[in-house]
Amino acid sequence: MSILVINCGSTSVKYKLFSDNEEEIKQGDIIGVTDHQAALKQALRDVGGLHNLAAVGHRVVHGGHKFSKPLLISQNNFSELEQFNNLAPLHNPYNLAGIKATMEYLPQIKQAAVFDTAFYANLPETSRLYALPKEISEKYKIYRYGFHGTSHKYALEESAKFLKTEINKINLISCHLGGGWSITAVKNGQPIDTSMGLTPLEGLVMMTRAGDIDPGVIFKLLSEMPGEINQDKVAMIYDLLNKQSGIKGLSGVNDFQELLKLVSLGNKEANLAFDLSINRLAKYIGAYWAELEGQAQAIVFTGAIGAGNPITRNRVMKKIKCLGELPMLVIKADEELMIAREVKKLIS
Repeated sequence: MSILVINCGSTSVKYKLFSDNEEEIKQGDIIGVTDHQAALKQALRDVGGLHNLAAVGHRVVHGGHKFSKPLLISQNNFSELEQFNNLAPLHNPYNLAGIKATMEYLPQIKQAAVFDTAFYANLPETSRLYALPKEISEKYKIYRYGFHGTSHKYALEESAKFLKTEINKINLISCHLGGGWSITAVKNGQPIDTSMGLTPLEGLVMMTRAGDIDPGVIFKLLSEMPGEINQDKVAMIYDLLNKQSGIKGLSGVNDFQELLKLVSLGNKEANLAFDLSINRLAKYIGAYWAELEGQAQAIVFTGAIGAGNPITRNRVMKKIKCLGELPMLVIKADEELMIAREVKKLIS
């Protein structure tokens, strides 16, 4: 029996079909999507041969406070998923659009949601909580949920194989570097801290996200930027921090390979953006090394940038050489395979 994995983004639909023994049968990436229903129809047509299909697994970025493990989707709980769209507006609405379309086209097939946040469901309270009044956190469900969990979990499993260590005995610092950047500390096979929080905006400097920022900056922008303080102004600042900041905001470049070219040519803005993002990452690595009490067995790089051009990894490792000879692993991300594994466990 095969498992189809679908990863719907705002303008793309990625899909992979896996056999029962994790062999990749077919894969594709439809880009420039404006109609997710039409794109899913095309994807299913491209995959073809779905008579042995056991289930469809969908990436869903945010499971909120309610969904902390993979979920078989029904008409009833689908509407519950929609309440978390505002926590990951660049992802969840499109993830759910893919689910809705697939349920319509394959009504007899089991549909499962696998959440990026699920990996972090058991974060210790020292990492999960913000220093807010308890009643506020509980009322509005303001917690650190973490993201890229599927990628970090895959990196963990593959690292354990490479290091020939049982998962429950492994300590790692895992860096997912792609369009979004995140870092996770793993102790005895469980995440104990991670850089992203309530939303994917917190943490490292990313391609278009600002990452960690003084909340006072937001109040300053609200009070000093032209116009009344209303939902439109809030949305404008949210867009600024999510889509116009980070490496793009510092350098004007929204492609990391182009950034590296400019860095090699000595471009001042590109070098500043690169150095600032590496500096932030190094600070987090140092903090997580301390949280792991110096017992990290390796630092892992994954994601398109993390497992891509070695310049970034080499710069990071040079920056943290004070931590000693920390082994470096490079693991190509395969979130779709990790989702297929999770779905297989769910339906078996």
